Amino acid sequence: MTETASQKAEEFGFHPGDIIQEWLWDDDVDDAIRASIEDLTGEELVDEDYGSSVDGVIIWWRDGDDEDELSDTIVDATGVLDESGPLWVLTPKPGRPGAASSSTVQNAAKTAGMNAATPLTVSPDWNGIRLRAFGKGK
Repeated sequence: MTETASQKAEEFGFHPGDIIQEWLWDDDVDDAIRASIEDLTGEELVDEDYGSSVDGVIIWWRDGDDEDELSDTIVDATGVLDESGPLWVLTPKPGRPGAASSSTVQNAAKTAGMNAATPLTVSPDWNGIRLRAFGKGK
């Protein structure tokens, strides 16, 4: 892939008009990813306190955060996510501060009843892992 998903936000599976909820934001997130999603959808990202259903979710997760917290966050996020909406866990790439092993994300996803896909490079410093409910296709 010659373009990263932050340059080509449709790789996330989001569409114009979608409401995307962002979990575990902190000042280390990649603002280019956030901006590209907002540019594509035409909507600002909403936070964990958003009170309605959403069309997609991104979760920023770093090593050192509690794996059980990630599982709980995934469960909470799927509770407001439209049935067919994409859910992504974004983690720092290997060698970056806060880099998380893919097995940690896979274990948390499994605990939450989800499958984790192969990581996708979404920016120079972040990978994304799409989660799907067990039994769902690609």
